Amino acid sequence: MYPSATDIVFHFWRLMAGNDFGAVGAVLAHDFTLERPQSEDRVTGADGFASMNGQFADGAPWRFTVHRVVGGSDEAVSDVSMSDGMREMRVISFFEISGGKISQITEYWQDCCPLPLLMQRGAGDLRNPA
Repeated sequence: MYPSATDIVFHFWRLMAGNDFGAVGAVLAHDFTLERPQSEDRVTGADGFASMNGQFADGAPWRFTVHRVVGGSDEAVSDVSMSDGMREMRVISFFEISGGKISQITEYWQDCCPLPLLMQRGAGDLRNPA
């Protein structure tokens, strides 16, 4: 019996918080794929994942805040904020689990641009609640 999809995803984020991106390979399937539809890019394999994250981290340690993880038997979704002290980002990640390992992650990153004025009317700022 494998751990639940949500347990695997929580473990993934604990490993990410260690900033040893090679160690994350322990929870990735041999045919792992990361896809980002917004930027139309794909990373394959644990080594590719570790290399990409290592280059992005640029030596600064990352902090991760897991806001929520929900899932079923072979799928989970996480809502996570991350920061290196200079940059702050938020990502929604869809995980597919197979054989107790993560076979695919599809990530949707926060938009870097403010909402159009029409959409801002009547909306509050989540970072500064009234």
